[in-house]
Amino acid sequence: MADQVVLLDFWPSPFGMRLRIALAEKGVQYEYKEEDLRNKSPLLLQSNPVHKKIPVLIHNGKAVSESLIAVQYVDEVWKDKAPLLPSDPHLRAQARFWADYVDKKMYEIGRKVWTTKGEEQDAAKKEFLECISVLEGELGDKPYFGGKTFGLVDVALIPFYTWFSVYEKFGNFSVEAEHPKFIAWAKRCLEKESVSKSIPDQQKVYDLVLEISKKLGTE
Repeated sequence: MADQVVLLDFWPSPFGMRLRIALAEKGVQYEYKEEDLRNKSPLLLQSNPVHKKIPVLIHNGKAVSESLIAVQYVDEVWKDKAPLLPSDPHLRAQARFWADYVDKKMYEIGRKVWTTKGEEQDAAKKEFLECISVLEGELGDKPYFGGKTFGLVDVALIPFYTWFSVYEKFGNFSVEAEHPKFIAWAKRCLEKESVSKSIPDQQKVYDLVLEISKKLGTE
């Protein structure tokens, strides 16, 4: 029997993009179900009753929540193609550490950049660029965070690049001016079809956020 794979997602979510990229890397066919986060489907509420959040991967009727956990699940189940984690236990632990670092930092800091103003926004911009600097240091001269191969940390991080227009335009700064090596890595990732076809255009995300911020009165 063929695997039945369903992804519950919301198109601008960087967390959902991770699953789209991982599934594309593995060549897994799946059914995509777009969620309205203001009116969540019974399937989402039933599949992730604790957090009630997207993304949720449903594989043969069994749900897996939390994007990093789900990406590693994909890597374990479809292990014959494009491994996302190295076989060496120490390198695997390092990859999980940096993916966790991305999880704990990027979304919240980025959100502060576009939802705050004045000193609070200046502090958020500084913290955001410091975070990029730390990641750039870890990347070093490697093509990808996993070395020569695209791996877990790249999958965890590259979706946030789609939000860079939001951060830069609201915060009035340029990541490329400060960290060209990081942007070169992002563009290298975008050359991969699994990435370019799985993440939306920066302008599309910016237009959505601009609309939201106007409604919230934070633009």
